[in-house]
Amino acid sequence: MTVLLRLPLLVLVSIITALSMLIPAAFASITNHEEIARNFFYCCLLVLIVSGMIGLATWSRKRRRNAPEALLNLVIVFTCLPLIMAIPFAESLPDTGFFNAWWEMLSSLTTTGASLYSADLLPEPLHLWRALVGWMGGFFVLVTAVAILAPLRVGGFELTSSPYGRREYFERLPQSDVQRVRQPHLSSPGFATYVSDPTYRLIRASVKVFPVYAVLTLILWVLLLMLGDASLVALCRAMGTLSTSGISPVLGHAGEASGVPGEMVVVIFLIPALSRRFWPGGEELRVTDRLRDDPELKLATALVTLVALMLFLRHFIGAIETQTGAGEAPQMAMDLYHALAAFWGGLFNAMSYLTTTGWNSVDWQGARTWSGLTTPGLILAGLAMMGGGVATTAGGVKLMRVYALARHGEREMERIIHPNSVAGGGVMARRLRREGAYLAFIFFMLFAVSIAVTITLVSIQPIQFETATILSIAALTNTGPLAGAIPLTPTFEGTAGIASAPWEGWSGLPVFTKSVLAGAMVLGRLETLAILALFSPEFWRK
Repeated sequence: MTVLLRLPLLVLVSIITALSMLIPAAFASITNHEEIARNFFYCCLLVLIVSGMIGLATWSRKRRRNAPEALLNLVIVFTCLPLIMAIPFAESLPDTGFFNAWWEMLSSLTTTGASLYSADLLPEPLHLWRALVGWMGGFFVLVTAVAILAPLRVGGFELTSSPYGRREYFERLPQSDVQRVRQPHLSSPGFATYVSDPTYRLIRASVKVFPVYAVLTLILWVLLLMLGDASLVALCRAMGTLSTSGISPVLGHAGEASGVPGEMVVVIFLIPALSRRFWPGGEELRVTDRLRDDPELKLATALVTLVALMLFLRHFIGAIETQTGAGEAPQMAMDLYHALAAFWGGLFNAMSYLTTTGWNSVDWQGARTWSGLTTPGLILAGLAMMGGGVATTAGGVKLMRVYALARHGEREMERIIHPNSVAGGGVMARRLRREGAYLAFIFFMLFAVSIAVTITLVSIQPIQFETATILSIAALTNTGPLAGAIPLTPTFEGTAGIASAPWEGWSGLPVFTKSVLAGAMVLGRLETLAILALFSPEFWRK
């Protein structure tokens, strides 16, 4: 443990990344992709040697790390680690270029899932590597949320933290016969312990989260295999679901073999992306004691149900108008299957885009064909902007912030009717309505400014405004498949090689635009407040 605490964070994750390269190397060797297997194996040895040399050079430095430095290291990891991950990818696709390989790995690590390539033109080992990188990125987000962001009160933890450091719970303890010994304060220079080290908190959180994360992925993989998915497809769907990356190794719908039963299983395993309750750590985020009273789960249930009903009515009315216009009476008995399929397609897509995963239902295209209507792009983009739970793998604004603003608005309307009323609900409810709503509003404004700035930078190039808007929202909310679900005007200002797919909206962008969107992915993953905290002088003095 002492040896690991002395190593820089980038060196630790580089060693883990190098060891994970052995998985696609073994898979490529089994599937007769010998050249790709050598690329991953040699890159694994190279990264292990270089990381070991850097680790030996920095091991003797005994310097206590603080929380701001850990946050800066987190930014460095999300920007520099994809450089290491891109080496075997670029070697396996020589015509793609190292920049495009870095962009692809950055998209996977931030669980965005935006791809520059057509799924049918990439070798299977590269699909496995993309899904594995996204899976590791989701695990890294779960760990860093409680190990780095929680002590700094950013990333959503500021909503439930005690404002101004005041105590709100008082407990009277019985008098003890033992003489009390005064302990030094945690901020005292003499109180130096490895427990407060950010690297130790990362390791401790990893030990708690990884078994749950791995077991859930394994269970989903086995269930999808039993329902008919191919081995690689089931594994990529399982990793893409738990990490909410939405990475798929096939064109079109990933669940065509397993069908609706497979999608039902996927929906169940998307629930952990709605609340931190399902993961170890983050107890300070629990606003209520009972699971059924969790505000994030209740809000997510209401949103998914409402959107599913709206999409169903939209398709149902469109189908009736189409059949009536053709001079035929609506045949309700024959259209019952299409109606149920349309409802399930809307329900699945609402859940998928609310968790910023981006899976599309196998019945989604059928519902559009049945009604003759196009994809409701603004509804899907709005769900992705709301996002999932705080300190989960989901992106977006997060449900807790939406809930805090809703409760604050409800309280203000109540005060208009009853100016002298006193609101209850407990300490957490009052905190969310007051300081929590204030901080949530600040984040909303920063998120809106981030979208405006990103759209402006993307629009510098000859790209249509609608395309620039959807790409910016998809990058900031870490919902890469959003660009493929909505018909966009493709751009052919760049290429990513013979395996690229410019019609998906990402591959044909110029280098400058891809760089802007890559920065937006990192900004959306770490959140604007955490990035702005790095530029605060008071933050570094703590």
